Amino acid sequence: MKSIKSTARVAGALYLILILCGIFAEKYVRTTIVDVVDGGKTIENITENVFLFRLGFISDLFMLLAYFLLPMVLYRIFKDTHKWMAQTMVLGVSVAVAILSTNMLNHYAPLLLIPEEGFNSVQLKQQVLFYLRLHKEGYHIAQVFFGFWLFPLGYLVYRSKLFPNLIGILLMVGCVGYLTDFVIHFLFTDDATLTAFITLPADLGEFSLCLFLLVKGVKARTF
Repeated sequence: MKSIKSTARVAGALYLILILCGIFAEKYVRTTIVDVVDGGKTIENITENVFLFRLGFISDLFMLLAYFLLPMVLYRIFKDTHKWMAQTMVLGVSVAVAILSTNMLNHYAPLLLIPEEGFNSVQLKQQVLFYLRLHKEGYHIAQVFFGFWLFPLGYLVYRSKLFPNLIGILLMVGCVGYLTDFVIHFLFTDDATLTAFITLPADLGEFSLCLFLLVKGVKARTF
């Protein structure tokens, strides 16, 4: 029988793939290539770094695959702790993955719009920026669900006693932080510094859970 500890290690590996692929696509590829106020510069960057832009697209898709599989593995760990919460966790991620996967078409659209010679008309600049901005807004819409899943996850982590209680608390607070950031983004002026501060508990909680799953696992038992 497969032990819960080995299942935890699989979950940790999936979490690590999710984090690394997500950071690479969002914090490196799009930050390096996309200039949200200069369509001409963005087109030039994409034209000169087509492979990197495509790699960012693939990285995001691998991130989404890992994100889709992760809660199903975690469900095996937490189903005996609180089955309804474990099911809610899986459902929240499933909705988030569906939105994010559809939204990836907005990342890919510039590759279809920009001709091989990199023609740079005013209309093309507007179209490219429109799709990339739409991608950003789609990401924020999905934030409702990938923020929401942290609450049942945090509750399960806390109640199961298989992990440090602090991780569960950080995850539940992180859920509130993500939902707060969602409201601020769509109702008020976006502030990157404020966003980083509000989502910090979620970041700490997820990194901590990932490392704990990989390094410590959980108390061994068999299903």
